[in-house]
Amino acid sequence: MQISGVTIGFPMPVPLLAKPVRAGFPSPADDFIEEEIDLQRLLIVNRPATFLVRVAGDSMILARLFDGDLAVVDRSLTPRNGDIVVVDIDGERSFKVWKRQGPRVSLHFANPRFPEFQLSPDAVIEVWGVVSGSVCAKRRCE
Repeated sequence: MQISGVTIGFPMPVPLLAKPVRAGFPSPADDFIEEEIDLQRLLIVNRPATFLVRVAGDSMILARLFDGDLAVVDRSLTPRNGDIVVVDIDGERSFKVWKRQGPRVSLHFANPRFPEFQLSPDAVIEVWGVVSGSVCAKRRCE
């Protein structure tokens, strides 16, 4: 899996409809705009420590990160059990599920089609950050 950086630019407010739209049976909805929201403010808590990366591959589908999506990654967060992290393992960057049992940490794929991830005892590991959100970048979001 390869990850490429995406630049975070200036604030760009997007209109937000005043009334939520039902995902079930249709109902009349008001068409007026309640306010504008800035997606950066909504998705990013600590801007200096946050970056976006594009997901490549399907090793994280059970974590709802799909090929082409954008992951919001916060470098100021400390990984907790079950978090999705961007991690360098021996110089190769990828997404993994962070699992801790006592002092032992293991890294996992989030796709049952992938074999169990084996971390060598002498592996050099650097956590780049914790995934704090994502944006589905395709028309079809599973």
